[in-house]
Amino acid sequence: MVVACQNDKTSTSAMTPENEAHFRVLKVLEQNPNFTQRQIAEAIGMSLGRTNYLLHALMEKGFLKVGRFLKAKNKLTKAAYILTPSGIRERMDLTQDYVKRKTQEYEALKAELESLRQQLPEAFDALDLNSEGKKT
Repeated sequence: MVVACQNDKTSTSAMTPENEAHFRVLKVLEQNPNFTQRQIAEAIGMSLGRTNYLLHALMEKGFLKVGRFLKAKNKLTKAAYILTPSGIRERMDLTQDYVKRKTQEYEALKAELESLRQQLPEAFDALDLNSEGKKT
């Protein structure tokens, strides 16, 4: 059986701040499923309350589930956030969007830097300065 990795969203749409936050949470949890909410919050640079909100949103969408591990006398000692198959697909889609956006930002910055580099000699000529910044 072949499972498509495309979801319903348009791949040409820009990554929203919410999607980027989801991407960051899913990325951390994929590598560290035993992190506490506090550790996740520190890893993604967001408040504990915001992290809690994001985790619940991801669970409601079916991208995450909580695995609870019991120890002696039915006392809960540890919980782990587990990416579901749809969560893994979402993580892959968000990664593609993130890479696309960062590549576009890189290309725009590279073009701006090249333009500024080309303007430097013209600026020196307009000021009638030599390469050491002294008036000729």
